[in-house]
Amino acid sequence: MSSTKSPFQIGWQPEVQHQPLPGKESDLDPQPIYDHVPTWDGGSKLYQAAGKLEGRKAVITGGDSGIGRSTAILFAMEGADSLIAYLESEEKDAQETKKQVEKYGRKCFLFPTDLRKKENCDKVIDEALHKLGAVNILFNNHAYQMMKETILEISDEQWLNTFDTNIHPFFYLSKAVLPHMKQGDTIINNASINAYIGRPDLLDYTSTKGAIVSFTRGLSNQFVGKGIRVNAVAPGPVWTPLIPSTMTDKAIKEFTAPCGRPAQPSEIATVIVFLASTDSSQISGQTIHPNGGTVVNG
Repeated sequence: MSSTKSPFQIGWQPEVQHQPLPGKESDLDPQPIYDHVPTWDGGSKLYQAAGKLEGRKAVITGGDSGIGRSTAILFAMEGADSLIAYLESEEKDAQETKKQVEKYGRKCFLFPTDLRKKENCDKVIDEALHKLGAVNILFNNHAYQMMKETILEISDEQWLNTFDTNIHPFFYLSKAVLPHMKQGDTIINNASINAYIGRPDLLDYTSTKGAIVSFTRGLSNQFVGKGIRVNAVAPGPVWTPLIPSTMTDKAIKEFTAPCGRPAQPSEIATVIVFLASTDSSQISGQTIHPNGGTVVNG
């Protein structure tokens, strides 16, 4: 079992544990926090919605678990329906996301697929338009990583797979959805703190995250004049299935942030809600850094 402290208290850290790729939310110990946020004293309370996304329609990749699941739930609490894309092997976790979204009275459509293929990205958007009637928010969230100490240990196959997973689908999905978007709609891309700190043991992952930041800036410059905003988030350590399925014992033992603990998915999802809502109407082409206090440039 992990620490008995609240996950929002300074000093909380998960114990070392491992899973096979791609990792299962249902097997994490403890379970991540999806719909609660911190209180001032390190406790938690249910996220307080304010109708910020009433009637909006969202596509969320990697929506079965982690930041994607929490975003789907908070979107539902704010009034949005969603379609989530995920790998077939993550069906159990995806069904749980659907259950949690429906608990808050919104719709959640499931679309298992391999986003490394362009035709599957096109199918995701087509299905979303059919089931939801529109796509107002695209959250490109899914990612792959695998720790290797140096470039000499990264196979050509891993390098290509990381780019095929982490950046190419962002291009395919954005290209497919933008002809159907209108003023007020938005695209949000999940980058990483690693694009800014240059993490050495995740070279290929870090490289794709840097590409996502630049993709976000360039795409924003193309569409902001049409009222369509494009932004990114660059989270620091977050407790998700990616951690036990890809990180070493040493990395998990050091899995924390300057604030004294890693984030919970809900703490990143609140930033996604902000970027998806009119609260951020003057923000486009930017990267928000919910990283627990690491000061970065850019």
